[in-house]
Amino acid sequence: MNTHKILPMLAIAGILFFSCSDDDDAPAVINPEELITTITVTLTSGNSTITLKSFDEDGGDGPTAPVVTVSGNLTANTTYSGEILLQDESVSPAEIVNEEVEGEADEHQFFFESANNLNITTSYSDTEADYIAGGSTNPVGVKFELVTTDVSTGAFTVTLRHTPKKPNDGTLSDAGGDTDIAQSFPITIE
Repeated sequence: MNTHKILPMLAIAGILFFSCSDDDDAPAVINPEELITTITVTLTSGNSTITLKSFDEDGGDGPTAPVVTVSGNLTANTTYSGEILLQDESVSPAEIVNEEVEGEADEHQFFFESANNLNITTSYSDTEADYIAGGSTNPVGVKFELVTTDVSTGAFTVTLRHTPKKPNDGTLSDAGGDTDIAQSFPITIE
């Protein structure tokens, strides 16, 4: 045989050998971190609605500072129903990030902190079971209750953790995990 016939046959044999290899494992599923540009916290008591909103066009990873607004003051000795909406407004139409958080409720939890003697307490109004089949009673925090007491001012911080320890004692120091978003809002209770 001449080399003009052997080389093409060797090339074909090599291609067949490698294409029939059994190392065709499926690639690992990559779950990219969601971009959150906007967090809106709605607090409702009777006919009163207070909105806490933060818009950060680069999602907290860039140099642009967030624009934080609070639509009004809270009333002393009042119970508010709270709900959180997360969005990615870098795309049009805006993506509702809550869908991912709720779909992975067992891997997410909101935490609420007050500082500077702000007289509030919070409690969770939802659990994993509200969002995923077979979910547990561990809290998620998309829905929560906020109770004010005496007149005060301070900061109310909302933090979303990804893969926190569950169950935990409701504090960031016990939760672990990675922070998806953390935002402080200046609050006045009158």
